[in-house]
Amino acid sequence: MDDKQGKSDDQPIIKLSADQIASEKDVQELLEKYDKESQFRKFMPKSKLALLVALIAISFSVFQLWVAGFGAIEAIKLRSIHLTFVMVLIFLLYPARKKGMRGKPGILDWVMVALSLVAGLYMVFANEPLAMRGGLPITQDYFMGALGILVVFEAGRRALGPELPILAAIFLLYAYFGEHIPGSFGHSGFSLNRIIAHMYLGSEGIFGVALGVSASFIFLFILFGAFLGETGMAKLINDSSMALAGTSPGGPAKVAVVASGIMGTISGSAVANVATTGAFTIPLMKSIGYRPHFAAAVEAVASTGGQLMPPVMGAAAFIMAEFLNIPYKDIMIAALIPAFLYYLAVFAMVHLEALKTGLKGVPREQLPIMKTVLKERGHLIMPLVAIVYLLMKGVTPTYAAFYGILVAVGASFLRKSTRMSWRSLLKALEMGAIGSVSVAIATAVVGFIVGVSSLTSLGITLGDNMVSFAHGYLLPTLVLTMITAIILGMGMPTTAVYIVGATIAAPALLKLGIAPLAAHLFVFYFGNISNVTPPVALAAFAGAGIAGASPSKVGWTAARLASAGFLIPYIWIYSPALIAQGSPGEIFGALATATLGVIALACAVQGYMLKITNILQRVLLFVAAFTLIKPGLLTDTVGISLLVLVFLWQRFELKSQKAKGSVNFEA
Repeated sequence: MDDKQGKSDDQPIIKLSADQIASEKDVQELLEKYDKESQFRKFMPKSKLALLVALIAISFSVFQLWVAGFGAIEAIKLRSIHLTFVMVLIFLLYPARKKGMRGKPGILDWVMVALSLVAGLYMVFANEPLAMRGGLPITQDYFMGALGILVVFEAGRRALGPELPILAAIFLLYAYFGEHIPGSFGHSGFSLNRIIAHMYLGSEGIFGVALGVSASFIFLFILFGAFLGETGMAKLINDSSMALAGTSPGGPAKVAVVASGIMGTISGSAVANVATTGAFTIPLMKSIGYRPHFAAAVEAVASTGGQLMPPVMGAAAFIMAEFLNIPYKDIMIAALIPAFLYYLAVFAMVHLEALKTGLKGVPREQLPIMKTVLKERGHLIMPLVAIVYLLMKGVTPTYAAFYGILVAVGASFLRKSTRMSWRSLLKALEMGAIGSVSVAIATAVVGFIVGVSSLTSLGITLGDNMVSFAHGYLLPTLVLTMITAIILGMGMPTTAVYIVGATIAAPALLKLGIAPLAAHLFVFYFGNISNVTPPVALAAFAGAGIAGASPSKVGWTAARLASAGFLIPYIWIYSPALIAQGSPGEIFGALATATLGVIALACAVQGYMLKITNILQRVLLFVAAFTLIKPGLLTDTVGISLLVLVFLWQRFELKSQKAKGSVNFEA
């Protein structure tokens, strides 16, 4: 930082002992425990295997950059090559069983690599002959299709765990045995050849829209995040957050909210975000008096919201744009107000917790100086500005990410301390490719679910039955959709949760007249919130590991802090203005009342406004929150009146206590 302070540019000014800050080894162990995507082999540096993996990964990134910037290639060929790279890396990095984590690839792994090359690249060469035959498959096509399906299943099992492949297998069995199923879910059944052709030889299964988005958009944004990481963007975010919020009551917790929110939009993984930024923010929160379980919960909730925060949201947002056939900027604009409300609620709860427990901020002299931070690293914000500008101009996400990467490299050269070397450039190319494999294989495996739904009309059938079960009422249907997304999120990556939810749950909302964007965002939101929803709240569990707290206690505390996140999606269903659907006046009105609503909810949950609330005041605040959240002149009037009533009541109590000389200083 500032030379006058005598601090190294690579060290935080905050004085935490070495044993307080989680080590890189601890972070890696947490990732491998709670994040399936991080459970891959780590080869010895400069070993032949490490060099081979690096060469493949770098080639993968270079190929994707070439296609984005200069190349023109058929969609099916791009997706085939993309999937081939992904599967080869998976079979080299992910062992068949967890106990093989530290070992080298065995004979089976190399066999699977060879099969990946054959099955993955087959469509590159067979697509034109297949088209010449009018799409009529031959025996060889069926054989290669069966092989490709098996290889994709095994790659998915290794990289993602068994949950998603098992779900996909159930869908395939449904397609085959449908004629034996009674009732509305039954169908005429499809032959094995028909299923293989649909899943492998066309663009409805493995090589469908989801994998296409991975090959076109998602990979480049993950690569963009890797380049930002190599330029030192994380340090800019952490230091500027500390400079902005560090001195306020409970400052370190607010730093965690701001920093994790910004980092989460770049990293795209809630668990990885908790493990990396939490290694510093959680011990920092504990050092000023936050209870361990609360510190871990704050980090988990803040990291989870990162995937909801524009401009670079979770990978599922790009797939949503493709599913809905709308520009990504529309998704980004629609998500802006809900993301603001989510973080406002978390920020308010953190602030109220600090006031309630008497926590102070960090002394100014221990914090970075904003002027110095911006002088040293402020130029690193240029890539994000470029991305936002290009997306708002209507440029495709592919080109926006491509030029964002170029701007990131160029911006790094503006100062010597951030300049990227050849080593860091190659590392960014390598880590970007490796970081993309779990998302890419998830889109391929989910292709089976989407393919079966299109083959059998299962999505429409499920939607009809869900609406029928809810007797045609919107609220019960929304609750069922929420539960479906949260349960799916307990065992699958967010991207897969969204695609499955959009396939089997969103049709029910559409049938009830909900706008497609609102319905799909609803599923997307709850797929993310599952990261902090007990009993399986992986982001919360990762934070508990750093804080040394009970995972269960952290999980329930995180769910309480994220309570606004469970309500916000319902708001935009009943008031689409909250996702920028309506006139400017309607949007502003919805934003104003919803803002008051989440603040009222934070006060009610924390039991504190100007001072600790009594039971009646807390009940009134809950009522105010829910009435403000529900749109309408009557409900808004009631909500504002109750909020003002509690505010004046508490203010009167404080004045009375002061007059009597008995102010509750602890409060």
